[in-house]
Amino acid sequence: MANVRWHNLHSWQVSVAEAQEIQRSLASKVSRENEVQTPRLIAGVDISHEDKRGLAKGAVAVLRFPELVLVERSVVEQRVSFPYVPGLLSFRETPLIVAACEGLSLTPDLFIADAQGIAHPRRLGLASHLGLLLDVPTIGCAKSILCGRHGELGEEPGSHAPLFDGDEVIGAALRTKRGTNPVYVSIGHKVDLEAALKWVMACLKGYRLPEPTRLAHLAAAGEMPVSVRLEDGQR
Repeated sequence: MANVRWHNLHSWQVSVAEAQEIQRSLASKVSRENEVQTPRLIAGVDISHEDKRGLAKGAVAVLRFPELVLVERSVVEQRVSFPYVPGLLSFRETPLIVAACEGLSLTPDLFIADAQGIAHPRRLGLASHLGLLLDVPTIGCAKSILCGRHGELGEEPGSHAPLFDGDEVIGAALRTKRGTNPVYVSIGHKVDLEAALKWVMACLKGYRLPEPTRLAHLAAAGEMPVSVRLEDGQR
């Protein structure tokens, strides 16, 4: 991956208890200060469901901003080794996403993950984990809540309400499309919540999900429409 180093922060062959301890340790290293000003390339990442062979696909879709035009994508298929444990999905899915990122020739300025950032019981969801591993700004934009609660929010796109865990604000419920459920935005790494909400809203193209993660989801599922496919060699 051009100009982005992979930081080997820990072993992936760990027990559930060891994984939880790694999360607690890494959470203290997450930066909640915004370092994103004028991104030109925004990437979305997602992973498919595991198939009968035990294989899953990880995908990254890179879009030029603000046009939101797909300029590169990378998809890899690998065996999933870590068991499904709520709260530990980053140990199951991040190696696949990093492998997909290694196939990029471009360097995204910002990543949006269809996952949690700090809106996580140990404050280290996949978006935060990925940000630390790649040392890049990341945002968590999940379709459901892992932990926390929020109040009512309006029906207009852009309406949002703080997501609380106890007295701590860990993210926000954000309405991205009228008549649909909100998404749950949280700091991943090197962004603050205000910036995270801003960039998610700026990446919408009429769907509930921001365009980078929507296209990554389609790529991982093998469902990307021909109209948004890149020709071989196109950048």
